Amino acid sequence: MKSVSYKSYGAPDVLRLELRPTPKPKAKELQVRVHASAVTTADWRLRASDFPGGLWIVGRLMFGLFRPRNPILGMTFAGEVTEVGAGVTKFKVGQRVYGSSGGGAHAEYLTIAEDRAVAEMPESLEYSDAAAVPFGGLCALEFLRDVADLKQGQRILIIGATGGVGAYAIQIAKAKGAHVTAVCGGTSEELAQTLGADAVVNYHDTDPLTGKDTYDVVFDCVGASSFPKARKVLKSTGLYIPLNFGIREVWQLAMQSKTGGKRMKLHVNGDKPENLQELTTMMSEGTLKPVVDRVYDLIDVFEAHSRVQTRHARGTVVLSLG
Repeated sequence: MKSVSYKSYGAPDVLRLELRPTPKPKAKELQVRVHASAVTTADWRLRASDFPGGLWIVGRLMFGLFRPRNPILGMTFAGEVTEVGAGVTKFKVGQRVYGSSGGGAHAEYLTIAEDRAVAEMPESLEYSDAAAVPFGGLCALEFLRDVADLKQGQRILIIGATGGVGAYAIQIAKAKGAHVTAVCGGTSEELAQTLGADAVVNYHDTDPLTGKDTYDVVFDCVGASSFPKARKVLKSTGLYIPLNFGIREVWQLAMQSKTGGKRMKLHVNGDKPENLQELTTMMSEGTLKPVVDRVYDLIDVFEAHSRVQTRHARGTVVLSLG
């Protein structure tokens, strides 16, 4: 099968197109013919060994100290079930499925346990659309529902609101009845409004953390703020949630007052099948839609990674695997 692999950390040119053996499903696993896979910020950071906030050594210990432990990137996929292992009951050959693989999806085939975050695709979606949803959608859902406990009528400031996570955060926050202020570049203002933002701040013109408006939640999807700065626009019991964090934020959290007031929470989301099913339901009901920046052919994976690394993608960058 065709695949994209990397054997050392570095710039996009460390990626290689390779032929590798097609994996066979074990018991309780599916084999999926991958038609599309997202290129996410996680793929970029793993490929470049660019872990935020002084956590380089932690990242290397987790993913490979001297070279990548898992040579095939690709956190999300959309494709067709081509074979099932013994004991599989939830899926059958021929079903169109999508989900979060945690790696290995930049290849024509992958295997995944049926109890992982994998679900049948909504009938209306193309493969490229479906592959664009799990990474940002699962992250935004868990952060806003479980960490922020976002409620109807609350005010949320979303920084990086049209990126791979932010584009879904806007929609999920609106589905929960919140008032959304989106922070993005000038060329993305229309997209933010289309996704449902009540107000849009162009960060080139205005610093959203120095204004008079206050918020119940500040959700930073791109690492463009800090807790001390965000405190200025948080309400008295407001919450700051950085998607990217490092040693500084861990220290600030340890020093945080236990008596209430303005708070920060740190979180790393998981990929739960029930959450993917919730996203599937939202898409079927029309309250959530995929946001695709560009679709690249597999041979153009270098350009796809470069696009993600600019941090200016509008929505999700997707690889087409045919």
